Amino acid sequence: MNQDVQARPCWTLLANKAQEKSELIKQEIVQAKLRLQQLLSSQERLQVMYEEYRVQLNCPGSQSQGMRSSMSQRQFMSQLLTLLERVATDLGYTRNLLEAYRERLIEAEKERLKMQSLAEKNESELRTQDSRREQRRMDEIGVLQFNRQAAS
Repeated sequence: MNQDVQARPCWTLLANKAQEKSELIKQEIVQAKLRLQQLLSSQERLQVMYEEYRVQLNCPGSQSQGMRSSMSQRQFMSQLLTLLERVATDLGYTRNLLEAYRERLIEAEKERLKMQSLAEKNESELRTQDSRREQRRMDEIGVLQFNRQAAS
């Protein structure tokens, strides 16, 4: 009945795999944050543009513009509003995606900690087993030396 604890590289491999998964999710979070910043920047630029055109259209000196120019300006402002709506939709989607990544990261970190704990426990059991084995050898050597001295 051999109760020796065997080295299980599977725990270390699983811990490494969980670590890689966490790192991958962290990279996805960084990408999502960059996308969010780009969208916020686009939204700000579009809002500034829209406001400039709105002020220009409502300016008292703008009455001298022709009907065609005024219609084009209104159409362009309408397109800007459409783009703003699209950016707002994309912002919502990206924020939701970022939140989902954060939840996945929490789960991946829990899994990583569990695997790391199991790997450390296995390693600790191996060290304990080795130290017991070494202590038995030392005890046997001590008994042999005592018996030799007693026999002489």
